[in-house]
Amino acid sequence: MREIVFDTETTGLSFSNGDRLVEIGCVELINRVETGSTFHAYFHPERPMAPEAQAIHGLSDAFLADKPLFTHLCDDLLEFLGDSPLVAHNASFDFGFLNGELKRIGRPIVSLDRMVDTVAMARSRHPGAKHSLDALCTRFGIDRSHRVLHGALLDAQLLAQVYVELTGGRQIGLTLVAESIAERNEVAAPTPSIIRPQRIFAVSEEDANRHRRFMEGVNNPLWGSLPQS
Repeated sequence: MREIVFDTETTGLSFSNGDRLVEIGCVELINRVETGSTFHAYFHPERPMAPEAQAIHGLSDAFLADKPLFTHLCDDLLEFLGDSPLVAHNASFDFGFLNGELKRIGRPIVSLDRMVDTVAMARSRHPGAKHSLDALCTRFGIDRSHRVLHGALLDAQLLAQVYVELTGGRQIGLTLVAESIAERNEVAAPTPSIIRPQRIFAVSEEDANRHRRFMEGVNNPLWGSLPQS
């Protein structure tokens, strides 16, 4: 099964209030295993960056000045997403900006049926605990020491590891890579039957006489009290 884990960075908190998408990072999973295939892009937002947003992700107006508009990379992004389920942390936020940008340029929006929200999953599995990406990385022992600022691709890569843990843990990959003998086109050869000649153990007359003399020397043998057949 193919899934895409993604994250976005924006100029603020609300697309409907004029904020825009400035970065998206996507990570491909096949059967909950990262394939190494990713999509990452920055976008010019066509509006100034809010200082409070820049403090979170570090993306300035100067940095974004020469970046392409969303419409210029839309086809590449949609091709990467395909029709796969889309996993995000607080997914309604990321879907809101992704679909807002698509709607703005007259493209069909992504169906919410494809949305997988890891915040909802974490709340269900660990009620009452902290559910931020940082908190979940700590819970599952995922190294986030290189996460100084938010970044869409880095956060998507961390979230992919969190998602695997929320859906059963790293051990699930063990069964996914196993191959049966049939899958490797190998057929075990039947064990050949080995027919050995009959072995005859004959007792010599000397051995029979020795055994008879031994038995005659046994006093009150147990078998002497048994009824004769």
